[in-house]
Amino acid sequence: MLLLKSDFGRDPQWLEAFAGLMPDLEVRIWPKTGNPREIEYALLWAPPADLFDGLDRLQVIFSVGAGVDTLLECPALPAQVPIVRMVEPELTAGMVGYVLYQVLRFHRRMHRYQQQQQRRLWQELPQVPASQTTVGIMGMGVLGSKLATQLRVLDYGVIGWSRTAKAMDGVRMFAGERALAKFLGQSDILVVLLPLTGQTRYIINRETLAALPRGAFLVNVGRGGLVNEADLVAALDSGQVEAAALDVFEVEPLPPNHLFWQHPAVTLTPHVASITHPPTAARFVAQGIARQRAGQPLPYLVDRVRGY
Repeated sequence: MLLLKSDFGRDPQWLEAFAGLMPDLEVRIWPKTGNPREIEYALLWAPPADLFDGLDRLQVIFSVGAGVDTLLECPALPAQVPIVRMVEPELTAGMVGYVLYQVLRFHRRMHRYQQQQQRRLWQELPQVPASQTTVGIMGMGVLGSKLATQLRVLDYGVIGWSRTAKAMDGVRMFAGERALAKFLGQSDILVVLLPLTGQTRYIINRETLAALPRGAFLVNVGRGGLVNEADLVAALDSGQVEAAALDVFEVEPLPPNHLFWQHPAVTLTPHVASITHPPTAARFVAQGIARQRAGQPLPYLVDRVRGY
């Protein structure tokens, strides 16, 4: 028995996908849980505390999205139940495609040409080759690594930063707080793909934004809480950051009176950089259930101490 709470209006797609993949698996949509003791698996996004009432036989929790902060923030989250992050091809492809679009848009100055079109101004802008443009990726997990591979195909210089040391062919890697300023100082376009934890909250702030080359660009597709929004507005207003593409925000939906809505240097989207695709995501969950039933190790387990 699997309990589903997704909050994205795609429940029929989930049901259809699971019916085709695991006909023996009954799926219940929260809050219609029936007898909670019959539920062994849960596929969740932002669960309320009372969702876990009576789930005494819960074996595995799967995250609907790539991030797990909405799960870990739940005060009633069962301490001993393993949590599996969502890692599926369409989710990864969607994120990579979104970021590539924003990187190309900033690198080729499309945001400036849009402004010129509105002014009916025919003027060529300076163009720097991709090989002379460095994209810095903060967060070199599954998504960051795939993005780095695609950026290299387009001839961009790519550097990566993570909290712990990692290695990747063709990508200069930086790790830990001591290396952060050096990494930022080489990032013409900064892409933030970090998970939101106690250590990463507001990691993009006045100090780190000042470490970027003047006129750098920011793309945040991680979590809104990674960015101190007031500090970012100040950096945009001063020209330290030329422009930002933001898909995630500290408060969602973004309040109607927020400065980002009408800031000329901000492009925003409503947390749609990558959307979980039920047909392929259900296959990932079904494979995880099959592994658990067979007594095999589960992939992409969340480390609750690290927060991802």
